[in-house]
Amino acid sequence: MSHILETEVAGRKLKIEYGKVGMLSDCALMVSYGDTVVLANVNASEKPREGIDFFPLSVEYEERLYAVGKIPGGFIKREGKPSENAILNGRAIDRPLRPLFPKGYRNDVQVVCTVMSVENDNEPDILAINAASAALCISSIPFTDPVAAVSVGLINGEFIINPTSSQREKSEMALTVCATSERVMMIEAGAKEVPEEVMINAINFGFEECKKIAAFQKKAMDSFGKPKAEYECYAPDVNIEEEVKNFAFDMIKEAMYITDRDARNEAMDVVKQKLADEFYEKYPDNIADVDEVAYKLQKKIVRNMILNEKRRPDGRAFDEIRPISCEVSLLPRTHGTGLFTRGLTQVLTVATLGALGDVQILDGIGEIESKRYMHHYNFPSYSVGEVRPMRGPGRREIGHGALAERALVPLIPSEEEFPYTIRLVSEVLSSNGSTSQASVCGSTLALLDAGVPIKRPAAGIAMGLVTSEDLTEEEILTDIQGIEDFFGDMDFKVAGTVEGITSIQVDTKIRGLSAHCIRTAIENARVARLRIIDKINACIPEPREEISQYAPKTFTININPDKIRDVIGAGGKTINKIIDETGVKIDIKEDGKVFVMSDDTASAKKAIKIIDDLTKEIVVGEVYLGKVTKTTNFGAFVEILPSKEGLVHISKLDVNRVNKVEDIVSVGDEILVKVTDIDNQGRINLSRKDALKETSSEEKND
Repeated sequence: MSHILETEVAGRKLKIEYGKVGMLSDCALMVSYGDTVVLANVNASEKPREGIDFFPLSVEYEERLYAVGKIPGGFIKREGKPSENAILNGRAIDRPLRPLFPKGYRNDVQVVCTVMSVENDNEPDILAINAASAALCISSIPFTDPVAAVSVGLINGEFIINPTSSQREKSEMALTVCATSERVMMIEAGAKEVPEEVMINAINFGFEECKKIAAFQKKAMDSFGKPKAEYECYAPDVNIEEEVKNFAFDMIKEAMYITDRDARNEAMDVVKQKLADEFYEKYPDNIADVDEVAYKLQKKIVRNMILNEKRRPDGRAFDEIRPISCEVSLLPRTHGTGLFTRGLTQVLTVATLGALGDVQILDGIGEIESKRYMHHYNFPSYSVGEVRPMRGPGRREIGHGALAERALVPLIPSEEEFPYTIRLVSEVLSSNGSTSQASVCGSTLALLDAGVPIKRPAAGIAMGLVTSEDLTEEEILTDIQGIEDFFGDMDFKVAGTVEGITSIQVDTKIRGLSAHCIRTAIENARVARLRIIDKINACIPEPREEISQYAPKTFTININPDKIRDVIGAGGKTINKIIDETGVKIDIKEDGKVFVMSDDTASAKKAIKIIDDLTKEIVVGEVYLGKVTKTTNFGAFVEILPSKEGLVHISKLDVNRVNKVEDIVSVGDEILVKVTDIDNQGRINLSRKDALKETSSEEKND
């Protein structure tokens, strides 16, 4: 039996349809918003997975190009591995849902959101979060707290819920707010240096709309939701828990109160070995319980230290940033480098400048088809002192790269101001908290070192949170390190400039954030960000005046758009010939702007001259130096500009009478000719006789 429930959000219909498709899934919903449609399927294993210490939730965001009426490129003609956009959207669905499952729940849960139809005015990623939450609520899976999501735009000081495509182009921010009916669960934002107070108000504005959508999902759950299945939650054996606590509490506490990270880890290694010696042989089937209790004791001690004793593991004040150092120009042959160190977190970012033709082509369901600024993030195992296989970028690497990219996008100069494609690569050399925001700082240094005229320096900082069990008490921490992130309740990343915020990403491990927490985190992040920007300015106050000698040089000329076909030639023959002859890269825009890029200035100038000659207009009365391409009994054909030739009639070859053309010129000769006429068919008439007279007259005057 099919069930349909509808509501209105931002003047458009939001519809949930249950029971029509996917009958074998625990729950399958077709959720639509306008003409955008997402199919959400959720399923869970019957029993918990054994031998794990985490909740095995997997979220997949599946893009189908038929949703936007496209056929995939390449030879295979079907969707392959997920695009970066799909990976980022999968992470965005996962993050607000994960904290709302029961603690200790170990059943495998899979959420699959398939984008089946896309209307550009209604973003499928926002709809997918709502669809996933609704499907989980209606299913038998123990998930009962609806999560809603909206996007918020800002145009002329007005907030807009779920802005349309044209509104998004004008908006000063792209903010996503995810929330339950009581608290904010997740925030994602990219903004054009929006002031803190405006961002706080925008989050609150989105939260109020989320409450309505959450109530709509709750209505769907009450109307046709399945009874929730019984489940087991993992908990250590009570007796073992008590034994381990009595044996190890004081030792763990002593270790956790050591402020030096390495010394603390060494002390904990000793404690873990003592635990193994004491309990592993005694409880061979409950080793996981012993380890779990030890972990819980560490977490409890650290949280109590922060919340009740008002001290941090490394002894810093709650608003204190770790020691910072900045350095540029480390690598001799790269176009720009920036090394940013904050405590034991260290990131080296390398900037590379390329031709405009080096832009990244995006083959997906989004409106953006290419980008000329890219940021990539690498997190090798050595950055945390571990040994693991080296594979390609995972979801975390892609997510952190996108976050750092978003922080700097509003500051990148336009194509007209700086005609280069820009790629940044952040290499995490050492990780002890907030490498993504260190990447923002390192990237700013690298861009300035590369001579990229960014609007202003940007910096990022991560804020943390520790709360009491009932969420009534909370402490906000500035510049969280690894242990505070690991045992804390929030990772609140904020990046921006002295003018305002450019990006936010907020994750939480609890059932949402209070309004006070959000405001305090944003305000304290600004204070910290300005301190870091001062450090960046002290290292390199402005972009280099000149780009690296190893970076390609770009030259720009403007041609008549009607002449573009002359430069390209049939099947690209002409432009490819220029490239082969000069070794340059050429990019031509529809407005007639031509970018010529080369490491060698002479080669670039040669290419520019060829292009200039190809597009130059023939002027009647002008004298040109041309090459004879053909002779006939009635005259000679002379090429005066590339691919442009005219006829010198035999009577116009010389001041004296000419009996035979070959008596005066031969094929390959270079001669001066004057343009006497261009007829209505575009045929060019030339005169060597007139050119000789004009040249002779000028010599006499000299």
